[in-house]
Amino acid sequence: LRFDEKVRVVVFKSQVKGVFCAGADLKERANMDDAEVGLFVRRLRNLMDEIAALPVPTIAAIDGYALGGGLELALACDLRVAASSAKMGLIETTRGLLPGAGGTQRLPRCVGIGLAKELIFTGRQIDGQQAFSMGLVNHSVPQNSEGDAAYQRALALAKEILPQAPFAVKMGKLAINRGMEVDIASGMAIEGMCYAQNIPTRDRQEGMAAFREKRPPRFIGK
Repeated sequence: LRFDEKVRVVVFKSQVKGVFCAGADLKERANMDDAEVGLFVRRLRNLMDEIAALPVPTIAAIDGYALGGGLELALACDLRVAASSAKMGLIETTRGLLPGAGGTQRLPRCVGIGLAKELIFTGRQIDGQQAFSMGLVNHSVPQNSEGDAAYQRALALAKEILPQAPFAVKMGKLAINRGMEVDIASGMAIEGMCYAQNIPTRDRQEGMAAFREKRPPRFIGK
């Protein structure tokens, strides 16, 4: 996906009705020794980092349970859409654990430190509407009879992104992600570097030409 230039947006959805991702298989984990658990969680954390590092926008379509590592997967995405009936939470403390695949870092960056601490300390599960009210998801939608309301909304969101200039969107994502890690002055410098890379693109020239000619732009990602 990272190197496929035809990919503009990635939507993460589940094939299992009622479950986005239920997290680690604790029965499997119970049979691992300490070293195996450490390796497992390290590989899982690396996977989440790989998802977060995808250059194109990513959307998690949460149509059911997103618990533990399942919510960490959603947090690794850029955008999240949830059915109002979905259940999500970093429930690790209820099992004698703590989030180990990015949850302690990505949740506070998403909802703020206070709410993140409350959710992690209590292991509380919340529904899609509650998640929307605290900014954990971008959209909360009523579930439909097919059980894929969040996926349908995620597709609609993806279709809003698709017509935009692909390289500009990638640079926008890079500038936001890198800028959030530093002070604002450094962030401005990062934005400037990303903008400079976009200036010589054919898509920028096409966008200007389309504006002058009063027609929709035809972006090619170059």
